[in-house]
Amino acid sequence: MTSTLTQLNGTVKQYSWTWQNQKYLVTYETLGQGLPVLLLPAFSTVSTRQEMAGIAQILAKNYQVTLLDWLGLGDSEHPPLNYKPELYHQLLQDFVREAFTTPIIIIAAGHASGYALKLAQNNSNLVSKIILIAPTWCGPLKVMGLPDTVRKGIRETVRSPFLGQLLYYLNTTPSFLRLMYRRHVYTDDSKLTPEFIASKKKITQQTGSRYAPAAFVTGTLDPIQNRQQFLELIQSLSIPVFIIIAENAPPRSKAEMEAIAELDNVQSVYLPGTLGLHEEYSEAVTQEIHKFMS
Repeated sequence: MTSTLTQLNGTVKQYSWTWQNQKYLVTYETLGQGLPVLLLPAFSTVSTRQEMAGIAQILAKNYQVTLLDWLGLGDSEHPPLNYKPELYHQLLQDFVREAFTTPIIIIAAGHASGYALKLAQNNSNLVSKIILIAPTWCGPLKVMGLPDTVRKGIRETVRSPFLGQLLYYLNTTPSFLRLMYRRHVYTDDSKLTPEFIASKKKITQQTGSRYAPAAFVTGTLDPIQNRQQFLELIQSLSIPVFIIIAENAPPRSKAEMEAIAELDNVQSVYLPGTLGLHEEYSEAVTQEIHKFMS
């Protein structure tokens, strides 16, 4: 396989994954040497391993760091699949089993948290520690209280050939992306430069880019269905769990994080930032990660 370089200066490869008798290409990147650490970016319309770059570059001084682009997002293939939790649970399990020979530390942001936890629950021999950064489990439209039928209708509309493309376009304009970042992703508006927003817009322009985000936004990718399930999932683990709570997160999301922090088997810390603090404040986040990992 031919390797390429990105701004991370890591080795970029493609994992050929089989789902329902079809092969798909999943992109991942590795840098550094040492104990293996897997970084999982948050699910979103602009999800990409690059949002974990700040953490990766610091950790790579002492660890072997792997960053994964979820299927349908980032630089991975974007097939028009019916994206659902079963798909991503299986993808993560298969990838970890094939890519690593020793137990790994997983650092998961946002909605990736539930998938990391489920992997550890079902494969206790594969994961040694879990770090959750501003973890979430409930999709945006579900948080807003939209009923199942409405959310399903929105998802199917976005998947449709013409109207779906228009709706997706309207939700990925620079002005809309900047609004979303200001509302619940970044806390410092000065960082939302035209160049930054343009780089995020570029992520959304690949063929087939609307399918996985439509599933995420409508709650179709929620790995669990309520807070109690989330807490029971974490309580079932025997490995160390660390959570970084975003001080400026939306109230409902922050309440979920604080409920996790109350569990006896969880260590926690508060840091400034909201749902994108793993990217916006990567140095502060990595400093806390180092303390926990050592």
